[in-house]
Amino acid sequence: MTRLSPGAVIGILGGGQLGRMLAGAASQLGFDVHVFCPEADSPAARVAMKHWQADYDDDRALTGFAEACDVITLEFENIPVSAVEAIAATGTPLHPGAKSLAVSQDRADEKAFLRAIGITTADYREINAEADLGPALAALGGKGVLKTRRDGYDGKGQAWLKDPADIAAGWDRVGQAPSVLEAAIAFDCEISVIVARSSSGETASWAPPRNVHEDGILARSIVPAGVDHAVETEARRQAVALVDALDHVGVLALEFFVMADGRLIANEFAPRVHNSGHWTPEACQTGQFEQHIRAIAGWKLGDTHRLFDAEMTNLIGEAGLLDPAMLSPNETLTLYGKREARPGRKMGHITTRLGPRKD
Repeated sequence: MTRLSPGAVIGILGGGQLGRMLAGAASQLGFDVHVFCPEADSPAARVAMKHWQADYDDDRALTGFAEACDVITLEFENIPVSAVEAIAATGTPLHPGAKSLAVSQDRADEKAFLRAIGITTADYREINAEADLGPALAALGGKGVLKTRRDGYDGKGQAWLKDPADIAAGWDRVGQAPSVLEAAIAFDCEISVIVARSSSGETASWAPPRNVHEDGILARSIVPAGVDHAVETEARRQAVALVDALDHVGVLALEFFVMADGRLIANEFAPRVHNSGHWTPEACQTGQFEQHIRAIAGWKLGDTHRLFDAEMTNLIGEAGLLDPAMLSPNETLTLYGKREARPGRKMGHITTRLGPRKD
């Protein structure tokens, strides 16, 4: 990859809060930013040099966007494959590449890929019809979580099945769409590893945070996670193995369930910057957004050394309408520029520095 100089144009597919924070990091490093998304008033577009407003299936607009950029990245993984193909036809580099995107878009493909490279997942069955659910539930011990193969996030597209009587309602809840049924896991805690990889194969990861969810949405990420050092080391090793296997360029997050005996069971991965890494800009030498820009621009990766123990708290719904004057000196507020607070909508986050790193 040719190393980009300040003044080059970085394109971002997607106009949400992740795109907004990536745009801020790119601007800090001296790059100009173009954002491509269909929304007229998106958080990312309002901080970009240029907004390309068009649908993701508009090949003509995508071609113009790609030709105006020196490199393109994405803020969410559910970009249509046709959009990636239209960009690829222009010759403008796109990171991460099609492989990371394709594998992460389908939960069944994702689990098969993880297992093929030696990363353990929960036992699961592919579900294509309601009739598949009874035998699959029995094979998985009578309890599991049904997830759509595509498009689900933050608890959406999911249904717990704790008894055969739950099957009909669960199938309706996932829209009767092709799904996977995962065995229930009695885990001790959940952690995630945020890892970055450059085009030269250089990798760097951050200390994994412990993640706490409420109603299927990440509520808090705390670092250190309180797991054994050997568990943390193994989780980071597996995350590096994943980005290497994908030939991934940029940041990626791999979520794990940690069992009581220290075993790791991978939940899923996101081929992008991640909510559970939002604490890194305030607590580490290099945060995940700057690191992603460094990776896709062909720069050397930054130091991920943690300077502070920290806790990141998501501001969801009306919690995002807080008075900034109420913040403590050790708290940093990041708001996402969303116009309206709605239940379940991520409006921002607070990173609390808990003191100098202790571990």
